[in-house]
Amino acid sequence: MNVLIIGSGGREHALAWAIKKSHALEKLYCAPGNAGIENLATCLPVAVDDIPGIVDAAKKHQIGLVVIGPEGPLVAGLADALRDEDIPVFGPNKNAAQIEGSKGFMKDLCASAGVPTAKYKRFTSAEEARAYVKQKGAPIVVKADGLAAGKGVTVAMTLDEAMKAIDQAMVEDVFGEAGKSVVIEEYMEGEEASFFALVDGDGAMAFAHAQDHKRAFDGDQGPNTGGMGAYSPAPIISRDMQERVMRDIIFPTARALAAAEMPFNGVLFAGLMITKTGPRLIEFNARFGDPETQAILPRLQSDLLDALYKTATGELRRVKLEWKNEAALCVVMAAKGYPGAYEKGSVIKGLQDAAAVPNAVVFHAGTRGGGPGEEIQAWGGRVLGVTGWGKTVKEAQHHAYWAVDQIEWEQGFCRRDIGWRALA
Repeated sequence: MNVLIIGSGGREHALAWAIKKSHALEKLYCAPGNAGIENLATCLPVAVDDIPGIVDAAKKHQIGLVVIGPEGPLVAGLADALRDEDIPVFGPNKNAAQIEGSKGFMKDLCASAGVPTAKYKRFTSAEEARAYVKQKGAPIVVKADGLAAGKGVTVAMTLDEAMKAIDQAMVEDVFGEAGKSVVIEEYMEGEEASFFALVDGDGAMAFAHAQDHKRAFDGDQGPNTGGMGAYSPAPIISRDMQERVMRDIIFPTARALAAAEMPFNGVLFAGLMITKTGPRLIEFNARFGDPETQAILPRLQSDLLDALYKTATGELRRVKLEWKNEAALCVVMAAKGYPGAYEKGSVIKGLQDAAAVPNAVVFHAGTRGGGPGEEIQAWGGRVLGVTGWGKTVKEAQHHAYWAVDQIEWEQGFCRRDIGWRALA
């Protein structure tokens, strides 16, 4: 079949890289893609938020499956528009995507389904939110209700931090409409993990798990980012823990959505806190994670396209997944200044040398160029995801940083301690 991937980041490059291996693939397209994806797929000049343009492209190229990467198009209803034209799509409809699009919706759903998560309260008044925080004290968590590109969450260790977070969201409009209402949660202690499950209505299957590194600098210092690296599998998710996550979190959520007549189809990404009393949900995402996907897919032995297509068409029960007995680790290379202001247009060299490193692959995120005679340029905050794999996390880390060290890019930076928790 012909397949169309929506997105332009490292996650989409990893999806293209894995789907390209499928014997069921005829032609691979990506909209809009990036400089790395161009080597695997035909990139179409259609923006991720151009829903009519994507539907037209899917019809024109006789697409048999659309795989939606980022959350924005899901929340905007791209999957609905495609299904209206009988085009199979991997990704939830607009109603079900609220599980990521609105933290308040997610918390209310989880409360009704009995999913273990932090105690919370929703606010549309900054004054009432401040009074609640004063009553509860710190540490406390303040979250913008809507999509804020991964930047709307503040884990406030002091009351001053919490007040500032409320003001940024509700008074200063830093997150626009996304911050008009906030969710304030109790602080949870434990170790974080990312857990992914394939869902086709009220049926679900564990896919994979990973651990992400959110802070910008070594030692988990600096501002929160969209993710500076990840490794998979997550040592803290044992077989018993995986069964608990599926039983207590994934299945109840899938059933609650189906019962509310908004069945979820796609991948349900649970951000978890593994506490002394067991797994508790931090939040849900309605799509694959970035950079977790870049660390997960090199471990997959099964045909990814087959699994995504069967999920999209309600045949998840026929999916069987096999994984290599290996670890993989992704190091994100970002533009200096990220997650704040950064310059675009700097030239990246050494990518071919990095690609020649054994047991390693370079996934592009914020890049452009690479045509005949063109140099690859950095055009985003997170620019590359360099992944290595091996029998252990230490071996995977070695191959990833070996490849990183082949890349010449003065205007870029990366953490040098990705995987530290697993190694410790």
